[in-house]
Amino acid sequence: MKAKKQLPEEDRCLTRLILDSIADGVFTVDQEGRITSFNRAAEQITGVSKKEAIGQYCHEIFRANICFDACPLKHTARTSESIINLEVNILNQQNQEIPISVSTAILKDPKGRVVGAVETFRDLSLIAELRKEISKGYTFQDIVSRSKAIAELLRILPDVAESEATIIIQGESGTGKELFATAIHNLSSRKEGPLIKVNCGALPETLIESELFGYKKGAFTDAKRDKPGRFKQAEGGTLFLDEVGDLSKGTQVKFLRVLEQKEYEPLGSTLTERADVRIVAATHRDLASLVQRGDFREDLFYRLNVMKLEIPPLRDRREDIPLLIDHFIGKLNRKTGKQIRSVSKAAMRFMLEHSYPGNVRELDNIIEHAFILCKGIEIKVTHLPQYLLSSAGRGLSKESVGIQRLEDLEKGVILETLERHKGDRGRAAEELRIHRSTLWRKMKKHGIEAP
Repeated sequence: MKAKKQLPEEDRCLTRLILDSIADGVFTVDQEGRITSFNRAAEQITGVSKKEAIGQYCHEIFRANICFDACPLKHTARTSESIINLEVNILNQQNQEIPISVSTAILKDPKGRVVGAVETFRDLSLIAELRKEISKGYTFQDIVSRSKAIAELLRILPDVAESEATIIIQGESGTGKELFATAIHNLSSRKEGPLIKVNCGALPETLIESELFGYKKGAFTDAKRDKPGRFKQAEGGTLFLDEVGDLSKGTQVKFLRVLEQKEYEPLGSTLTERADVRIVAATHRDLASLVQRGDFREDLFYRLNVMKLEIPPLRDRREDIPLLIDHFIGKLNRKTGKQIRSVSKAAMRFMLEHSYPGNVRELDNIIEHAFILCKGIEIKVTHLPQYLLSSAGRGLSKESVGIQRLEDLEKGVILETLERHKGDRGRAAEELRIHRSTLWRKMKKHGIEAP
């Protein structure tokens, strides 16, 4: 006996029953973007009833941070490309911000005609709270890291800050020496006082002395009035001297006197002033080598070297690169109003393999460059600076570097296309508008394995 064929109404009832039994929110829209169905989980997450939602435009219900600029449903309806697990924020009925994960797909009728789109979404509130707890272990006074070397520095930083000892911070340019100096000040008993920063390498030798110690009216031709120096401005607080290795010999003598006797004279003054200032110095140079060459006073070196903090370069703590990328993306999203959520695997590979001579500052600049070019929600290879793509070709001729750049760009685009189609070479070749055998040959050339 043949089974009774199920009627369309029975099918719809069964579908509604299944959708109402799952924990994820599900809703559908027609081709105009109006909501045509809304399951029970969608009601619970948004606080909006099914009766209120049906017939409304989805942006009127969800009020997400990407509704108008980068709506995932509009993107799917326009391109037929599904979106998987995009993290966005919506406002519920009580105007509370709710983090959700969104996936979309095209909706077709039994004859294969596109009639709208479907979106599923999951409440990430609990995950967001867990992420906050976890991130506390990776951030400290704006210092972002998960490396063991930085963790050790952060472990002793409160004790270092609590003392009144002079600190020298050693590290290459761009490693974040100023961040550590700021953290030391904020953790110290002087945190209510000023934090004054001076880059000794940026000031000409003729000005550095008057800049640090100030001057009195008439001390030189253009001295029309008294001017307090940086030591005076930092009274009761902390003075951060960056690139202290660039101080001239004459200034080194006067600086040593401040460290030893806590006193100095402004230019043109006969009166001695007291310096109630905590000194934190920094340099990218090897001060011990400068002492051996006679370019830096040995007694000043030992005075500065009471407590030394060495910050490793970024190339020696590559585990921090993804964490820093997330940090910079978050910072720039807030600054620019964009909603960039991720970095493609191919783009991440280029950034992980780079040597970063400019350290953390260079990585920050790379992400800012990508933000300018990225119009979507994911940073891709094509958004990265060209020098990053051709870094593997350094030492080659100009023509060879150009060829290498094109090769790297081609490799990145192929990787991203394969990732998007989950390793389906046929669909990837179709999107790239090349024959499947051509794609296979290029994959072999670049050593690419389908994800």
